[in-house]
Amino acid sequence: MTNYQISQEDNASSAEKEIINRGLGAYNATHFGYEDGRPFNLFIRNQNGDIIGGLLGYTYWGFLAIDTFWLDESLRGQGLGEKMLAMAEQEAVQRGCTTVHLDTFEFQAPRFYEKYGYKQWGELDGFAGRFKRIYYQKRLKHED
Repeated sequence: MTNYQISQEDNASSAEKEIINRGLGAYNATHFGYEDGRPFNLFIRNQNGDIIGGLLGYTYWGFLAIDTFWLDESLRGQGLGEKMLAMAEQEAVQRGCTTVHLDTFEFQAPRFYEKYGYKQWGELDGFAGRFKRIYYQKRLKHED
């Protein structure tokens, strides 16, 4: 039997993490028959080019996954979040996606997502002993 070493590496490089992602992607492709994961990112920049908001995610096998969505406090309430969400959904449809999924903490944006048609499908209790993480999905409408 070969000797193996398991190590905890909190500061792993992007290249090291990519090895894991590629390995899982290749394994998944054996079940789906293809691999089609693509990153999807939107950024809001100020006049100096500084990022002051954005949406990070990826599309895969008919889904858009929104991982992170943040707007600087000074941008909130101006319709930019709605515009970015609509842009993400539109691009997801262009990529052949039928569903969006995401999660948010109860103190972040659950009402925002519900306002735009996202339906809760699950939650986890107990973050820091007091907060819920809420999971949402939304079926996308395709123009025929």
